[in-house]
Amino acid sequence: MLENVGSNLGPLKPVGPGPAAPGQAGPAEGERSFKEILQDSIASVNKLQQEADQVLEKYTKGEASEDQVMVSFKKSQIAFESLMQMRNKLVDAFQQIQQMRI
Repeated sequence: MLENVGSNLGPLKPVGPGPAAPGQAGPAEGERSFKEILQDSIASVNKLQQEADQVLEKYTKGEASEDQVMVSFKKSQIAFESLMQMRNKLVDAFQQIQQMRI
């Protein structure tokens, strides 16, 4: 679950000195934009939460054990908490940028 989030990020690339060339407005071919990575992370957390709900439904029908329910809910909880930490870091970075003097 968390390995899915980390594997989507890929290696960090150094920032070049100065503005990007006019022909390179978006990410290069084969690279993913920050927006795509964030959307995939949110979709992954949503999928884990839906899976936890499905396991709970199976448990109520007697098709799943308590352990399966606990594991699926714990995975969902950890994924959600890591997403919230990422959100908190982004908000902190945005606030620091806002406070910069030009």
